[in-house]
Amino acid sequence: MLGRNSYGKSGIRLVRLDRASADHAVSDLTVAVRLEGDFEAVHVAGDNSGLVATDTMKNTVYARAKDLAGREIEDFALTLTDHFLRENAHVSGAEVSIEERIWSRLGASAFEGSSQERRTSRAVRSRETVVVHSGLKGALILKSARSGFSGFARDRYTTLPETGDRILATSLTAEWTHASPSRSRADAWDAVRRTLLETFAAHDSASVQHTMYAMGEAVLQAHPGITEIRLTMPNRHHLLVDLAPFGLKNENEIFVATEEPYGLIEATVKREPDTKER
Repeated sequence: MLGRNSYGKSGIRLVRLDRASADHAVSDLTVAVRLEGDFEAVHVAGDNSGLVATDTMKNTVYARAKDLAGREIEDFALTLTDHFLRENAHVSGAEVSIEERIWSRLGASAFEGSSQERRTSRAVRSRETVVVHSGLKGALILKSARSGFSGFARDRYTTLPETGDRILATSLTAEWTHASPSRSRADAWDAVRRTLLETFAAHDSASVQHTMYAMGEAVLQAHPGITEIRLTMPNRHHLLVDLAPFGLKNENEIFVATEEPYGLIEATVKREPDTKER
């Protein structure tokens, strides 16, 4: 028998230019749509009569982008999930994920977009519920002090030396869940991002895990409209170069940055459950 299944359209590239004022605005998005529902006949009998073509999903994203002016990507994701459920009775769930390239303003109609960082949003809607997530992806961050790694378990295969002074570098991905869809605003996104980066910079790190938890905890403390946050922080290793063959000392100055292999650290930080009697 057919188990849980879904299908959709990914990699939908969309650039919307808002010319409503002298200061133009650019929305540079990559959208993914995923639907769940009663698609057994499609799989089992080859009956496509109830199937929304993925090309239709793509066209829907472009058509509904007319509604995007002045709105946040969370709102656009909600609009799309609502459309797919409202227009298709056999669809039981819709998920829309959006990544936005951030263009920095250089003038009224000029922009710069060299950063690898992306703003993200994900709306998950069923017939009964809707959940909105916001996030960021690919934020390159590094601290050159107040970071160490020592006291870890050692066995016969351990060669890593302990250190109290190392480079901590990562490409941060974070996704946080809003208690209410109406709380997902741009100013909230800016504030959460600032909390994450400020905590990273200020924290005395005993490990990536230690700093990651501090970042998540700081977000929950500063932003009551967020119920949980998931963080992914690959450890981009910077290894000391041995300068001894050249008669030189390397006093934590010269490093080689490695791409692979890397440590992959992930965690979700949640609010404590409310155990008070009702």
